[in-house]
Amino acid sequence: MFLTISTTGTPERPATDLGFLLHKHPDKAQTFSTSHGTAHVFYPEATAERCTAALLLEVDPVALVRRGKGKGRGGAPDAALAQYVNDRPYAASSLLSVAMTTVFKSALRGVCAALPERAEAPLPLRIEVPAMPARGGAELVRKLFGPLGWTSVDARPVALDEQFPEWGDSRYVQLVLEGDLRLSDALRQLYVLLPVLDDAKHYWVAPDEVDKLLRAGEGWLAEHPEQKLITSRYLSRRWGLTRQAMERLELVRLAEADDLEVEAVDNAVDETTDTEERPVPLAVQRRDAILEALRAAGASRVLDLGCGQGQLVQALLKDVRFTEIVGVDVSVRALTIAGRRLKLDRMGERQAARVRLTQGSLTYTDKRLTGYDAAVLSEVIEHLDLPRLPALEYAVFGSARPQTVIVTTPNVEYNVRWETLPAGHVRHGDHRFEWTREEFRGWAGAVAERDGYSVVFVPVGPDDPEVGPPTQMAVFTRNDSKSDTGNDTTNDSGSKRDTDSGNDAGNDTTGTEKEAKAA
Repeated sequence: MFLTISTTGTPERPATDLGFLLHKHPDKAQTFSTSHGTAHVFYPEATAERCTAALLLEVDPVALVRRGKGKGRGGAPDAALAQYVNDRPYAASSLLSVAMTTVFKSALRGVCAALPERAEAPLPLRIEVPAMPARGGAELVRKLFGPLGWTSVDARPVALDEQFPEWGDSRYVQLVLEGDLRLSDALRQLYVLLPVLDDAKHYWVAPDEVDKLLRAGEGWLAEHPEQKLITSRYLSRRWGLTRQAMERLELVRLAEADDLEVEAVDNAVDETTDTEERPVPLAVQRRDAILEALRAAGASRVLDLGCGQGQLVQALLKDVRFTEIVGVDVSVRALTIAGRRLKLDRMGERQAARVRLTQGSLTYTDKRLTGYDAAVLSEVIEHLDLPRLPALEYAVFGSARPQTVIVTTPNVEYNVRWETLPAGHVRHGDHRFEWTREEFRGWAGAVAERDGYSVVFVPVGPDDPEVGPPTQMAVFTRNDSKSDTGNDTTNDSGSKRDTDSGNDAGNDTTGTEKEAKAA
Protein backbone atom coordinates (compact mmCIF):
# COMPACT_ATOMS: atom_id res chain seq x y z
CA MET A 1 0.00 0.00 0.00
CA PHE A 2 1.29 3.41 -0.92
CA LEU A 3 0.33 6.97 -0.03
CA THR A 4 2.09 10.28 -0.75
CA ILE A 5 1.52 13.71 0.78
CA SER A 6 2.98 16.71 -1.04
CA THR A 7 3.05 20.43 -0.38
CA THR A 8 4.70 23.52 -1.81
CA GLY A 9 6.38 26.42 -0.08
CA THR A 10 8.58 29.49 -0.24
CA PRO A 11 11.99 30.35 1.22
CA GLU A 12 10.17 32.07 4.08
CA ARG A 13 7.79 29.17 4.67
CA PRO A 14 9.64 26.16 3.23
CA ALA A 15 7.76 23.10 2.09
CA THR A 16 10.05 20.98 4.28
CA ASP A 17 8.00 22.19 7.25
CA LEU A 18 5.94 19.13 6.34
CA GLY A 19 8.59 17.12 8.17
CA PHE A 20 7.86 19.01 11.39
CA LEU A 21 4.10 18.53 11.00
CA LEU A 22 4.47 14.78 10.37
CA HIS A 23 7.19 14.46 13.03
CA LYS A 24 9.35 12.64 10.49
CA HIS A 25 12.70 14.07 9.35
CA PRO A 26 12.98 14.51 5.55
CA ASP A 27 16.61 13.33 5.56
CA LYS A 28 15.80 9.96 7.08
CA ALA A 29 14.02 6.81 5.98
CA GLN A 30 12.20 5.39 8.98
CA THR A 31 10.58 2.03 9.65
CA PHE A 32 7.71 1.24 12.03
CA SER A 33 6.11 -1.99 13.11
CA THR A 34 2.32 -2.05 12.84
CA SER A 35 -0.24 -4.66 13.84
CA HIS A 36 -0.33 -6.20 10.35
CA GLY A 37 2.92 -5.28 8.67
CA THR A 38 5.84 -2.89 8.40
CA ALA A 39 5.43 0.78 7.57
CA HIS A 40 8.14 2.85 5.92
CA VAL A 41 8.23 6.66 5.78
CA PHE A 42 10.59 8.42 3.37
CA TYR A 43 10.76 11.61 1.29
CA PRO A 44 11.19 11.24 -2.50
CA GLU A 45 11.72 15.01 -2.66
CA ALA A 46 12.43 17.63 0.01
CA THR A 47 13.20 21.19 -1.03
CA ALA A 48 11.99 24.59 0.10
CA GLU A 49 9.76 24.74 -2.99
CA ARG A 50 8.26 21.24 -2.84
CA CYS A 51 8.25 18.39 -0.34
CA THR A 52 6.70 14.93 -0.61
CA ALA A 53 6.33 12.39 2.19
CA ALA A 54 5.58 8.77 1.30
CA LEU A 55 4.02 6.08 3.46
CA LEU A 56 4.62 2.52 2.26
CA LEU A 57 2.94 -0.33 4.13
CA GLU A 58 4.17 -3.88 3.61
CA VAL A 59 1.52 -6.39 4.60
CA ASP A 60 2.20 -10.07 5.22
CA PRO A 61 -0.89 -11.80 3.75
CA VAL A 62 -0.05 -15.10 5.45
CA ALA A 63 0.09 -13.45 8.88
CA LEU A 64 -3.12 -11.58 8.05
CA VAL A 65 -4.95 -14.84 7.30
CA ARG A 66 -3.63 -16.52 10.43
CA ARG A 67 -4.63 -13.60 12.60
CA GLY A 68 -8.07 -13.68 10.99
CA LYS A 69 -8.39 -17.40 11.82
CA GLY A 70 -8.48 -18.48 8.21
CA LYS A 71 -11.20 -16.08 7.06
CA GLY A 72 -9.41 -14.70 4.03
CA ARG A 73 -9.18 -10.97 4.63
CA GLY A 74 -8.82 -11.11 8.40
CA GLY A 75 -12.48 -11.88 8.93
CA ALA A 76 -13.73 -9.28 6.46
CA PRO A 77 -16.02 -10.27 3.56
CA ASP A 78 -15.03 -10.86 -0.05
CA ALA A 79 -11.93 -13.04 -0.21
CA ALA A 80 -11.24 -11.83 -3.75
CA LEU A 81 -9.07 -14.63 -5.15
CA ALA A 82 -8.17 -16.90 -2.27
CA GLN A 83 -7.03 -16.74 1.32
CA TYR A 84 -3.42 -15.98 0.49
CA VAL A 85 -3.78 -14.24 -2.86
CA ASN A 86 -5.75 -11.01 -2.54
CA ASP A 87 -5.51 -7.22 -2.74
CA ARG A 88 -4.60 -6.59 0.89
CA PRO A 89 -0.88 -5.89 0.35
CA TYR A 90 -1.54 -3.49 -2.53
CA ALA A 91 -4.82 -1.55 -2.21
CA ALA A 92 -5.30 1.11 0.47
CA SER A 93 -7.79 -0.02 3.11
CA SER A 94 -8.38 -0.06 6.86
CA LEU A 95 -4.91 -1.59 7.18
CA LEU A 96 -3.45 1.70 5.94
CA SER A 97 -5.74 3.68 8.27
CA VAL A 98 -4.41 1.77 11.26
CA ALA A 99 -0.84 2.28 10.08
CA MET A 100 -1.50 6.04 9.86
CA THR A 101 -2.54 6.13 13.52
CA THR A 102 0.76 4.44 14.41
CA VAL A 103 3.05 6.48 12.18
CA PHE A 104 1.29 9.88 12.08
CA LYS A 105 -0.39 9.88 15.49
CA SER A 106 0.58 13.46 16.44
CA ALA A 107 -0.15 14.78 12.96
CA LEU A 108 -3.65 13.30 13.08
CA ARG A 109 -4.27 15.24 16.28
CA GLY A 110 -2.85 18.42 14.78
CA VAL A 111 -0.10 18.62 17.39
CA CYS A 112 3.23 20.25 16.49
CA ALA A 113 5.22 21.88 19.29
CA ALA A 114 7.88 23.17 16.86
CA LEU A 115 5.47 24.91 14.46
CA PRO A 116 2.05 25.18 16.12
CA GLU A 117 0.91 27.97 13.82
CA ARG A 118 1.67 25.85 10.73
CA ALA A 119 -0.30 22.94 12.19
CA GLU A 120 -3.34 25.19 12.54
CA ALA A 121 -3.06 26.78 9.11
CA PRO A 122 -4.21 25.31 5.76
CA LEU A 123 -1.45 24.02 3.47
CA PRO A 124 -1.47 23.54 -0.30
CA LEU A 125 -1.74 19.76 -0.26
CA ARG A 126 -1.63 17.06 -2.91
CA ILE A 127 -2.41 13.55 -1.72
CA GLU A 128 -2.08 10.56 -4.00
CA VAL A 129 -3.26 6.98 -3.45
CA PRO A 130 -2.31 4.87 -6.51
CA ALA A 131 -4.69 2.00 -5.74
CA MET A 132 -7.76 2.23 -3.58
CA PRO A 133 -10.84 -0.03 -3.56
CA ALA A 134 -14.05 1.92 -4.12
CA ARG A 135 -17.31 0.05 -3.75
CA GLY A 136 -19.54 2.57 -5.44
CA GLY A 137 -17.00 3.62 -8.04
CA ALA A 138 -15.33 6.92 -8.79
CA GLU A 139 -18.61 8.78 -8.39
CA LEU A 140 -18.87 7.74 -4.74
CA VAL A 141 -15.27 8.84 -4.15
CA ARG A 142 -16.17 12.29 -5.42
CA LYS A 143 -19.32 12.39 -3.27
CA LEU A 144 -17.31 11.57 -0.16
CA PHE A 145 -14.32 13.87 -0.66
CA GLY A 146 -16.02 16.62 -2.67
CA PRO A 147 -17.81 18.35 0.26
CA LEU A 148 -14.66 18.40 2.42
CA GLY A 149 -12.93 21.45 0.97
CA TRP A 150 -10.79 19.90 -1.77
CA THR A 151 -10.58 21.99 -4.92
CA SER A 152 -9.90 18.89 -7.02
CA VAL A 153 -10.95 15.27 -6.45
CA ASP A 154 -9.57 13.14 -9.27
CA ALA A 155 -10.70 9.52 -9.00
CA ARG A 156 -9.70 7.54 -12.07
CA PRO A 157 -10.94 3.95 -12.39
CA VAL A 158 -8.22 1.34 -12.84
CA ALA A 159 -8.81 -1.04 -15.75
CA LEU A 160 -9.08 -4.74 -15.02
CA ASP A 161 -6.42 -5.30 -17.68
CA GLU A 162 -5.05 -2.59 -19.93
CA GLN A 163 -4.43 -5.22 -22.61
CA PHE A 164 -8.13 -6.10 -22.66
CA PRO A 165 -10.08 -2.82 -22.38
CA GLU A 166 -13.30 -4.64 -23.23
CA TRP A 167 -13.17 -6.20 -19.77
CA GLY A 168 -13.98 -2.80 -18.31
CA ASP A 169 -12.87 -1.19 -15.08
CA SER A 170 -12.01 -2.82 -11.80
CA ARG A 171 -13.40 -1.69 -8.45
CA TYR A 172 -10.16 0.20 -7.78
CA VAL A 173 -9.44 3.86 -8.42
CA GLN A 174 -6.36 6.03 -8.49
CA LEU A 175 -7.05 8.98 -6.21
CA VAL A 176 -5.49 12.44 -6.33
CA LEU A 177 -6.70 15.13 -3.92
CA GLU A 178 -5.64 18.77 -4.22
CA GLY A 179 -6.61 21.73 -2.08
CA ASP A 180 -5.76 24.00 0.85
CA LEU A 181 -6.53 22.09 4.04
CA ARG A 182 -5.00 21.61 7.44
CA LEU A 183 -2.83 18.52 7.40
CA SER A 184 -4.63 17.01 10.39
CA ASP A 185 -8.02 17.44 8.68
CA ALA A 186 -6.77 15.72 5.52
CA LEU A 187 -5.31 12.79 7.46
CA ARG A 188 -8.46 12.33 9.54
CA GLN A 189 -10.59 12.29 6.41
CA LEU A 190 -8.43 9.57 4.90
CA TYR A 191 -8.45 7.61 8.15
CA VAL A 192 -12.27 7.40 8.03
CA LEU A 193 -12.94 7.21 4.30
CA LEU A 194 -10.39 4.57 3.26
CA PRO A 195 -12.25 1.74 5.04
CA VAL A 196 -15.59 3.31 4.07
CA LEU A 197 -14.74 3.10 0.37
CA ASP A 198 -13.38 -0.42 0.79
CA ASP A 199 -16.59 -1.23 2.71
CA ALA A 200 -14.70 -3.69 4.89
CA LYS A 201 -12.48 -3.78 7.94
CA HIS A 202 -9.77 -6.25 8.75
CA TYR A 203 -10.56 -6.24 12.47
CA TRP A 204 -13.57 -6.70 14.71
CA VAL A 205 -15.62 -3.52 15.11
CA ALA A 206 -16.09 -2.98 18.84
CA PRO A 207 -18.17 -0.24 20.54
CA ASP A 208 -15.09 1.96 20.95
CA GLU A 209 -15.08 2.39 17.15
CA VAL A 210 -17.89 4.92 17.64
CA ASP A 211 -15.55 7.14 19.65
CA LYS A 212 -12.82 6.73 17.05
CA LEU A 213 -15.21 7.75 14.29
CA LEU A 214 -16.42 10.85 16.14
CA ARG A 215 -12.88 11.94 16.99
CA ALA A 216 -11.69 11.56 13.41
CA GLY A 217 -14.90 13.08 12.03
CA GLU A 218 -14.83 16.16 14.25
CA GLY A 219 -15.51 19.29 12.25
CA TRP A 220 -16.74 17.61 9.06
CA LEU A 221 -18.77 14.44 9.56
CA ALA A 222 -21.78 15.97 11.35
CA GLU A 223 -22.65 18.10 8.30
CA HIS A 224 -21.55 15.67 5.56
CA PRO A 225 -24.36 14.89 3.10
CA GLU A 226 -23.28 11.22 3.04
CA GLN A 227 -23.09 10.97 6.82
CA LYS A 228 -25.37 7.94 7.08
CA LEU A 229 -23.44 5.93 4.48
CA ILE A 230 -20.09 6.85 6.03
CA THR A 231 -21.23 5.93 9.53
CA SER A 232 -22.84 2.65 8.50
CA ARG A 233 -19.87 1.44 6.44
CA TYR A 234 -17.24 2.57 8.93
CA LEU A 235 -19.02 0.59 11.66
CA SER A 236 -19.40 -2.46 9.40
CA ARG A 237 -23.18 -2.00 9.26
CA ARG A 238 -23.60 -2.86 12.93
CA TRP A 239 -26.97 -1.19 13.40
CA GLY A 240 -26.70 -0.60 17.16
CA LEU A 241 -23.36 1.18 16.83
CA THR A 242 -24.52 3.09 13.75
CA ARG A 243 -27.59 4.39 15.56
CA GLN A 244 -25.48 5.42 18.55
CA ALA A 245 -23.06 7.29 16.30
CA MET A 246 -25.85 9.01 14.36
CA GLU A 247 -27.49 10.19 17.59
CA ARG A 248 -24.23 11.65 18.85
CA LEU A 249 -23.54 13.29 15.49
CA GLU A 250 -26.99 14.89 15.60
CA LEU A 251 -26.11 16.37 18.98
CA VAL A 252 -22.90 17.75 17.49
CA ARG A 253 -24.83 19.27 14.59
CA LEU A 254 -27.39 20.88 16.89
CA ALA A 255 -24.67 22.22 19.17
CA GLU A 256 -22.75 23.71 16.24
CA ALA A 257 -25.94 25.34 14.95
CA ASP A 258 -26.22 27.31 18.17
CA ASP A 259 -22.46 27.71 18.72
CA LEU A 260 -22.66 25.64 21.92
CA GLU A 261 -20.67 22.82 23.43
CA VAL A 262 -22.23 19.37 23.08
CA GLU A 263 -22.44 19.12 26.87
CA ALA A 264 -24.59 22.25 26.94
CA VAL A 265 -27.08 20.59 24.58
CA ASP A 266 -27.04 17.11 26.12
CA ASN A 267 -27.72 18.33 29.65
CA ALA A 268 -31.09 16.84 30.40
CA VAL A 269 -29.47 14.55 32.96
CA ASP A 270 -27.97 16.46 35.88
CA GLU A 271 -24.86 14.43 36.70
CA THR A 272 -24.19 16.41 39.91
CA THR A 273 -27.37 15.16 41.53
CA ASP A 274 -29.45 12.02 41.74
CA THR A 275 -30.96 11.45 38.28
CA GLU A 276 -33.77 9.30 39.67
CA GLU A 277 -37.01 11.04 40.56
CA ARG A 278 -37.71 11.43 44.26
CA PRO A 279 -41.25 10.63 45.41
CA VAL A 280 -42.29 14.29 45.54
CA PRO A 281 -46.07 14.71 45.81
CA LEU A 282 -46.08 17.58 43.33
CA ALA A 283 -44.56 15.34 40.65
CA VAL A 284 -47.28 12.77 41.20
CA GLN A 285 -49.98 15.43 41.16
CA ARG A 286 -48.62 16.87 37.93
CA ARG A 287 -48.65 13.52 36.14
CA ASP A 288 -52.10 12.70 37.48
CA ALA A 289 -53.41 16.04 36.19
CA ILE A 290 -51.90 15.40 32.76
CA LEU A 291 -53.35 11.88 32.60
CA GLU A 292 -56.78 13.16 33.62
CA ALA A 293 -56.68 15.83 30.91
CA LEU A 294 -55.62 13.28 28.27
CA ARG A 295 -58.42 10.92 29.26
CA ALA A 296 -60.95 13.75 29.18
CA ALA A 297 -59.78 14.64 25.66
CA GLY A 298 -60.22 11.03 24.51
CA ALA A 299 -56.62 10.85 23.33
CA SER A 300 -55.13 7.48 22.46
CA ARG A 301 -51.98 8.43 20.48
CA VAL A 302 -49.82 10.70 22.62
CA LEU A 303 -46.53 12.57 22.21
CA ASP A 304 -44.43 13.29 25.32
CA LEU A 305 -42.28 16.15 24.05
CA GLY A 306 -39.24 16.56 26.27
CA CYS A 307 -39.85 13.15 27.82
CA GLY A 308 -36.55 13.17 29.72
CA GLN A 309 -36.09 10.05 31.80
CA GLY A 310 -39.51 8.64 30.90
CA GLN A 311 -41.61 9.10 34.04
CA LEU A 312 -44.70 10.26 32.13
CA VAL A 313 -44.21 7.65 29.40
CA GLN A 314 -44.11 4.99 32.10
CA ALA A 315 -47.37 6.27 33.58
CA LEU A 316 -49.04 6.36 30.16
CA LEU A 317 -48.07 2.76 29.48
CA LYS A 318 -50.00 1.62 32.55
CA ASP A 319 -53.27 2.76 30.95
CA VAL A 320 -54.34 0.59 28.01
CA ARG A 321 -56.41 3.39 26.47
CA PHE A 322 -53.17 4.99 25.31
CA THR A 323 -52.40 2.80 22.31
CA GLU A 324 -49.36 4.67 20.95
CA ILE A 325 -46.89 6.66 23.07
CA VAL A 326 -43.89 8.47 21.62
CA GLY A 327 -41.27 10.03 23.88
CA VAL A 328 -39.10 12.72 22.28
CA ASP A 329 -36.00 14.32 23.79
CA VAL A 330 -32.80 15.91 22.51
CA SER A 331 -30.69 14.17 25.15
CA VAL A 332 -29.34 10.74 24.22
CA ARG A 333 -28.41 10.08 27.83
CA ALA A 334 -31.92 10.87 29.02
CA LEU A 335 -33.42 8.55 26.40
CA THR A 336 -31.02 5.80 27.48
CA ILE A 337 -32.15 6.18 31.08
CA ALA A 338 -35.78 6.20 29.93
CA GLY A 339 -35.19 2.96 28.04
CA ARG A 340 -33.78 1.35 31.17
CA ARG A 341 -36.66 2.69 33.29
CA LEU A 342 -39.19 1.22 30.86
CA LYS A 343 -37.23 -2.05 30.52
CA LEU A 344 -37.60 -1.87 26.75
CA ASP A 345 -35.19 -4.77 26.23
CA ARG A 346 -37.41 -7.06 28.32
CA MET A 347 -40.80 -5.70 27.31
CA GLY A 348 -43.31 -8.03 25.69
CA GLU A 349 -44.01 -7.69 21.99
CA ARG A 350 -47.51 -6.27 22.41
CA GLN A 351 -46.42 -3.72 25.00
CA ALA A 352 -43.31 -2.76 23.03
CA ALA A 353 -45.49 -1.99 19.99
CA ARG A 354 -47.19 0.78 21.99
CA VAL A 355 -44.09 2.81 22.87
CA ARG A 356 -41.22 4.47 21.01
CA LEU A 357 -38.40 6.74 22.16
CA THR A 358 -36.81 9.06 19.63
CA GLN A 359 -34.28 11.88 19.60
CA GLY A 360 -35.35 15.28 18.34
CA SER A 361 -35.24 19.00 18.99
CA LEU A 362 -38.55 20.68 19.71
CA THR A 363 -37.45 23.91 18.04
CA TYR A 364 -37.43 22.20 14.64
CA THR A 365 -40.41 21.03 12.63
CA ASP A 366 -40.53 17.26 12.42
CA LYS A 367 -42.88 15.34 10.13
CA ARG A 368 -42.67 12.35 12.48
CA LEU A 369 -44.73 14.29 15.04
CA THR A 370 -47.79 14.89 12.87
CA GLY A 371 -51.05 12.96 13.15
CA TYR A 372 -51.19 12.43 16.92
CA ASP A 373 -54.17 13.01 19.20
CA ALA A 374 -52.28 14.87 21.89
CA ALA A 375 -48.91 16.32 22.79
CA VAL A 376 -47.56 17.03 26.27
CA LEU A 377 -44.94 19.64 27.14
CA SER A 378 -44.45 18.98 30.84
CA GLU A 379 -41.93 21.34 32.51
CA VAL A 380 -40.27 22.02 29.16
CA ILE A 381 -40.85 25.56 27.92
CA GLU A 382 -38.98 27.18 30.81
CA HIS A 383 -35.80 25.44 29.65
CA LEU A 384 -35.78 27.40 26.36
CA ASP A 385 -34.47 30.88 25.84
CA LEU A 386 -37.39 33.22 25.25
CA PRO A 387 -36.29 34.01 21.65
CA ARG A 388 -36.60 30.25 20.92
CA LEU A 389 -40.21 29.98 22.03
CA PRO A 390 -41.68 31.03 18.64
CA ALA A 391 -39.79 28.15 17.02
CA LEU A 392 -41.27 25.66 19.50
CA GLU A 393 -44.73 27.20 19.11
CA TYR A 394 -44.65 26.72 15.35
CA ALA A 395 -43.15 23.20 15.54
CA VAL A 396 -45.92 22.02 17.90
CA PHE A 397 -48.99 24.19 17.24
CA GLY A 398 -48.30 25.22 13.65
CA SER A 399 -46.72 22.10 12.15
CA ALA A 400 -47.52 18.99 14.25
CA ARG A 401 -50.99 20.36 15.24
CA PRO A 402 -52.32 17.61 17.52
CA GLN A 403 -55.95 17.89 18.61
CA THR A 404 -54.87 18.52 22.22
CA VAL A 405 -51.73 20.14 23.62
CA ILE A 406 -50.99 20.15 27.36
CA VAL A 407 -48.37 22.53 28.74
CA THR A 408 -47.22 22.70 32.36
CA THR A 409 -44.72 25.15 33.80
CA PRO A 410 -43.78 26.50 37.25
CA ASN A 411 -45.73 29.39 38.74
CA VAL A 412 -43.04 31.82 39.87
CA GLU A 413 -45.44 33.48 42.32
CA TYR A 414 -45.51 30.29 44.36
CA ASN A 415 -41.74 30.31 44.88
CA VAL A 416 -42.10 32.35 48.05
CA ARG A 417 -43.73 29.27 49.62
CA TRP A 418 -40.59 27.14 49.16
CA GLU A 419 -38.66 27.51 52.39
CA THR A 420 -35.43 26.13 50.91
CA LEU A 421 -35.52 28.34 47.78
CA PRO A 422 -33.56 31.60 48.18
CA ALA A 423 -35.41 34.76 47.23
CA GLY A 424 -35.00 35.70 43.59
CA HIS A 425 -33.85 32.20 42.52
CA VAL A 426 -35.58 29.93 40.01
CA ARG A 427 -36.42 26.34 40.90
CA HIS A 428 -33.84 24.73 38.62
CA GLY A 429 -30.48 26.03 37.46
CA ASP A 430 -31.39 25.47 33.79
CA HIS A 431 -34.63 27.44 33.88
CA ARG A 432 -34.32 30.41 31.52
CA PHE A 433 -37.48 32.01 32.94
CA GLU A 434 -40.39 31.32 35.23
CA TRP A 435 -43.71 33.02 34.60
CA THR A 436 -46.42 34.51 36.76
CA ARG A 437 -49.96 33.30 36.18
CA GLU A 438 -50.72 36.44 34.18
CA GLU A 439 -47.63 36.00 31.96
CA PHE A 440 -48.41 32.36 31.29
CA ARG A 441 -52.04 33.09 30.46
CA GLY A 442 -51.00 35.91 28.14
CA TRP A 443 -48.57 33.65 26.26
CA ALA A 444 -51.00 30.73 26.05
CA GLY A 445 -53.87 32.96 24.91
CA ALA A 446 -51.76 34.48 22.12
CA VAL A 447 -50.61 31.04 20.93
CA ALA A 448 -54.18 29.73 20.92
CA GLU A 449 -55.46 32.71 18.92
CA ARG A 450 -52.65 32.49 16.37
CA ASP A 451 -52.93 28.78 15.75
CA GLY A 452 -56.66 28.10 15.98
CA TYR A 453 -56.90 26.59 19.46
CA SER A 454 -58.98 27.30 22.53
CA VAL A 455 -57.31 27.07 25.93
CA VAL A 456 -58.32 26.44 29.53
CA PHE A 457 -56.14 26.68 32.61
CA VAL A 458 -55.90 24.10 35.38
CA PRO A 459 -54.11 24.55 38.73
CA VAL A 460 -51.81 21.70 39.76
CA GLY A 461 -50.95 21.26 43.42
CA PRO A 462 -52.32 23.25 46.36
CA ASP A 463 -54.01 26.40 45.03
CA ASP A 464 -52.84 29.08 47.43
CA PRO A 465 -55.39 31.94 47.61
CA GLU A 466 -52.60 34.54 47.45
CA VAL A 467 -49.97 33.13 45.08
CA GLY A 468 -51.81 30.37 43.24
CA PRO A 469 -50.66 26.76 42.62
CA PRO A 470 -47.02 25.62 42.37
CA THR A 471 -47.60 24.38 38.80
CA GLN A 472 -49.83 25.95 36.19
CA MET A 473 -51.24 23.89 33.34
CA ALA A 474 -52.80 24.98 30.05
CA VAL A 475 -54.92 22.56 28.00
CA PHE A 476 -55.20 23.60 24.35
CA THR A 477 -57.93 22.13 22.11
CA ARG A 478 -57.76 22.61 18.37
CA ASN A 479 -60.69 24.40 16.75
CA ASP A 480 -61.30 22.24 13.70
CA SER A 481 -63.37 24.94 12.08
CA LYS A 482 -60.19 26.98 11.62
CA SER A 483 -57.35 26.27 9.19
CA ASP A 484 -55.16 23.36 10.19
CA THR A 485 -52.26 24.35 8.02
CA GLY A 486 -50.57 26.44 10.66
CA ASN A 487 -49.39 28.84 7.95
CA ASP A 488 -50.11 32.54 7.50
CA THR A 489 -51.88 32.92 10.84
CA THR A 490 -51.94 36.44 12.19
CA ASN A 491 -51.40 38.01 15.57
CA ASP A 492 -53.36 40.87 17.10
CA SER A 493 -51.45 43.42 15.05
CA GLY A 494 -52.43 41.64 11.84
CA SER A 495 -48.89 40.69 10.85
CA LYS A 496 -48.11 37.20 9.67
CA ARG A 497 -46.05 34.94 11.88
CA ASP A 498 -42.78 33.67 10.43
CA THR A 499 -43.68 30.08 9.65
CA ASP A 500 -40.04 29.19 9.12
CA SER A 501 -39.05 29.93 12.70
CA GLY A 502 -38.82 26.25 13.50
CA ASN A 503 -36.30 25.74 10.73
CA ASP A 504 -34.10 28.71 11.56
CA ALA A 505 -33.93 28.17 15.29
CA GLY A 506 -30.99 26.48 16.89
CA ASN A 507 -31.33 23.78 19.50
CA ASP A 508 -32.17 24.26 23.14
CA THR A 509 -32.37 21.42 25.56
CA THR A 510 -35.87 20.29 26.35
CA GLY A 511 -34.73 18.88 29.64
CA THR A 512 -35.82 15.87 31.59
CA GLU A 513 -38.64 15.63 34.11
CA LYS A 514 -37.73 18.26 36.72
CA GLU A 515 -40.26 17.63 39.52
CA ALA A 516 -37.65 16.90 42.17
CA LYS A 517 -35.98 20.25 41.63
CA ALA A 518 -39.22 22.12 42.30
CA ALA A 519 -39.58 20.72 45.77
